[in-house]
Amino acid sequence: SYVEEAEHLRHSYDIKQIYVKRKETIERVFADAKEKHGMRWTTLRGLKKLSMQAMLTFAAMNLKKLATWTWQVA
Repeated sequence: SYVEEAEHLRHSYDIKQIYVKRKETIERVFADAKEKHGMRWTTLRGLKKLSMQAMLTFAAMNLKKLATWTWQVA
């Protein structure tokens, strides 16, 4: 029943407006990671090493975003 309710809500007008903004916010982060931070391909092998690389990449992206916000306020 929860799946049916989620499917029903997904097609409502208000939720469709949120999904339009998703491509500008959430999907953009992953696109930047692929294009600007080398996450399209990997030279590492193993889940542990790949997880470490992904965490470091997204930590760097978050620090860059935090620095940008700080500089804009100052």
